[in-house]
Amino acid sequence: MNEVKQLPLLRERFYPRERRSVARAREFTRDAAVAWGVGARADDVLLCVSELATNALLHGVPPGRGYQLRLLLSGQTLRIEVHDSGDGLPHVREPDGECGRGLLLVAALADKWGVGEREPGKVVWCEFYLGEVTF
Repeated sequence: MNEVKQLPLLRERFYPRERRSVARAREFTRDAAVAWGVGARADDVLLCVSELATNALLHGVPPGRGYQLRLLLSGQTLRIEVHDSGDGLPHVREPDGECGRGLLLVAALADKWGVGEREPGKVVWCEFYLGEVTF
């Protein structure tokens, strides 16, 4: 019996350490979401990309460096990864005034999230189960 295997769809882009990179990462993700038929969860996906990219800029990207955004659609799951070369492992914390809500939002909106190690730095990721995708 022949099985049909669906290869994962991958898009990735490097962003320099500058504030406008967050908007560019969101636009890049929006284009992929439309192409991949992400549908009803697109707003949650875009918000999580914004939060992860912002966290990378504020806490994970040393001067002169940048971060890598990777989007991977495999079957019905969209995985978002933000790779940076900074120290420290992020965690959900109590909001403090205007700060501290990023990973709290990611944890609330995504189906899964976590932090992985890389040399140097880390990768912060989240996943969304999309159900039926159309593209």
